Parts: sequence; structure tokens; C-alpha cells
Amino acid sequence: MKVTSAEFVKAAVDERGWPRDGIPHVAFVGRSNVGKSSLINSLVNRKGLVKTSSTPGKTREINFFKINGRLYFVDLPGFGFARAPGKVQVHWAPMIESYLSRCPDLKLVVFLLDIRHEPGEHDLMMRDWLGHYATPAVVVATKADKVSLGNRQKHVKAISDALGVEAEDVVQFSALTGEGKGMLWEVIASVSDNR
Repeated sequence: MKVTSAEFVKAAVDERGWPRDGIPHVAFVGRSNVGKSSLINSLVNRKGLVKTSSTPGKTREINFFKINGRLYFVDLPGFGFARAPGKVQVHWAPMIESYLSRCPDLKLVVFLLDIRHEPGEHDLMMRDWLGHYATPAVVVATKADKVSLGNRQKHVKAISDALGVEAEDVVQFSALTGEGKGMLWEVIASVSDNR
């Protein structure tokens, strides 16, 4: 998809702040520091649309970005970051779960995992949430450039086995090289075009 416009629209902490204009939502979720901001910036060809940080847990609200005027990219707070203040952590899970279970315009969840690590407890919890709410999702293994091609399949298999998905359905993605970008856009376009 050719991205002609990408703009930050608003941030919300509960459903009162969600856009209500009927435009499809694609949400991005994953552990803190998994590369969500870099992935979104790569997809829309903008270096600074979503602020990146070396400090995990920076996103603490649900951020909405309008793409081409016809699609929202929704950046959900990263989960599983132990050093975030306790009161912040307490609010993250309900905020994310409320959005995943109650947003009528949510068409797809892009579920990010670092290709170098096996899914952890929070990843498995997210898998269970998505399954419980029957939310369409695509699994993306980020930072693919950090694993040699010879070792990729081993890492992808560990992710697919843990999550119960087919290895060939896991999109290997690198924000650095652009690998997987076209494939991910195909998945996004297939759901966002079917309103």
C-alpha cells in the first residue's frame, strides 16, 4: 500500500477517547521494547511518526494514527515491563483488554514478538486474550536482521510452537532492512478493505 498521509490523531486511556468514525482499526501489541514504534514507522515510511525510545515502557496510553484517511494504526502500551511504576502497570492490562474486547472497529491485531526470544508469560497471556475474544491477529517476529538466516527457522519454530500457530504464518520483520514489510501490508490491506 502506498502511504500518502500518516498523522497522530489522539491518545486515550479509556473508551471515551477512542475514535468513533467507523474507520477500521489495526492495533499493534507486544512486550515493551519489542520494536512496535520502529515497525509502525517503517510501515508508513516516516522516521518520527511514533516516538521510539531505548527506555522500555514509554507508551502509557493508546495512541491513534490515521493512515491515508481510511485506516487507524493503534499503538497499544507495551506489556511486561517490570520497572514501570506499579500503579502504571495496574492500569495497562485493563486498558489493553478493554480496547481488545470492546472496540467495534478493531479489524486486526499485529502481535509482535522479538525473534530472538521464546514467548514469555505475558506473550502467552496475550495469545489467550486474543483467542478468548476471537480477535483476528497476525504474529510478527521483529528484529529479524539480528538472527542469521541459518538460525531463523529455529527461532520462528520456537515462537510458532509456543503460540500454536503455523511457522509459515509468522511474518519475519526487520525495520532496518524492510524485510516482511510487503507481506505485513498485504495482511493489513486484506482486513482493512473488508469493512
